[in-house]
Amino acid sequence: MKVLVIGSGGREHAICVTLAKSQKVDHIWCAPGNGGIASVAECVPIGATDIDGVVAFSKEHKPDLVMVAPDDPLAMGMVDALEAAGIRAFGPKANAAVIEGSKSFAKELMKKYGIPTADYAVFEDSASAIAYIREKGAPIVVKADGLALGKGVTVAMTEEDAAAAVRDAIDGGSFGKAGARVVIEEYLTGPEVSVLAFVDGKDLKTMPSAQDHKRAYDHDEGPNTGGMGAFSPSRFYTETVASECMEQIFKPTVAAMAKEGRPFRGVLYFGLMLTEKGPRVIEYNARFGDPETQAVLSRLDSDLYDIFNAVIDGRLAEMDIQWKPDAACCVVMASGGYPRSYEKGKAIAGLEQVQDSFVFHAGTALRDGEIVTNGGRVLGVTAVAPTLDEAIEKAYGDVHRITFENAHFRNDIGVK
Repeated sequence: MKVLVIGSGGREHAICVTLAKSQKVDHIWCAPGNGGIASVAECVPIGATDIDGVVAFSKEHKPDLVMVAPDDPLAMGMVDALEAAGIRAFGPKANAAVIEGSKSFAKELMKKYGIPTADYAVFEDSASAIAYIREKGAPIVVKADGLALGKGVTVAMTEEDAAAAVRDAIDGGSFGKAGARVVIEEYLTGPEVSVLAFVDGKDLKTMPSAQDHKRAYDHDEGPNTGGMGAFSPSRFYTETVASECMEQIFKPTVAAMAKEGRPFRGVLYFGLMLTEKGPRVIEYNARFGDPETQAVLSRLDSDLYDIFNAVIDGRLAEMDIQWKPDAACCVVMASGGYPRSYEKGKAIAGLEQVQDSFVFHAGTALRDGEIVTNGGRVLGVTAVAPTLDEAIEKAYGDVHRITFENAHFRNDIGVK
């Protein structure tokens, strides 16, 4: 079987590596791919949001399945376009991907169906938003309504910071159209947990829990990023918590989307806060998270290609998905300056010295036979071990074997 994977990051590298383990898959394309993905898949120079290009390529090369990984093409309707052309595709259609593409839609869905989340209000003008902030006080959370590469959230500890975030988004256009509307939320406290689930429109199968680290610097300081590392499983996600989330959040969300005429098929990501009053939804994503995928898929002990097909065909309930009991830790090595300005084209050394980890490439390119940096998040050094502490130790051991100019990484992934 032939598979086309859409995307170019560490998540897509992890998906390609996991698909390559299937005895049913004999060829993988990745559009556009990156320097590391090229070792496991044939990279094709088609942009991840080039719907016409992906459809044309698929018509010509006839992959048995197209896996659309990133948020933007899902929200733009790439799965819709592929299916309309008679091409088998994995991922939600645009009317279901809106659960990530519009935070206000997600909040209104949760409110309508009684799914626990933070209190909120939605605004399209900065004056009203700032008045609401003054009324509620700080700390408070400001979110761009649309897709903002994981960077559209400001956890404001003061009213002034919250007001500045609103002005930047609505008046300053810092997130383009995505920030023309903002969602302002109650500030919640407690451990954060990410739970990804395969969903076939009616049934879901959760993956092992994970925890992402969004802030750029140690001790959760600095600006939000797309994710500086992740580990699996969460230390806080007990069987009791999992059961509560299944009954109060996971199943109700899938049922709500179906009832709204937006059946969700693909991977649904639940970003959770385990508060004193119980689990609350912080956000939904309509796809595999990054870098959670690198940690979680490293623990998969079943055939990913079979799972994708079961989701597409609505046969998920009959699948017995197996996971390794081991723990996993992924440490992201980023370009200095990320998530703000950074330089590209820095030579990466030491990849051949890695001993205990798999290195998923995120922002890399192959230049004259040499792997160089080509993005903000560059590598996801991922180790699997019997315990989380061992996985952390192995991952950091290999992080220190890899070098490139101005490399930046957090030193506390998995510690808290």
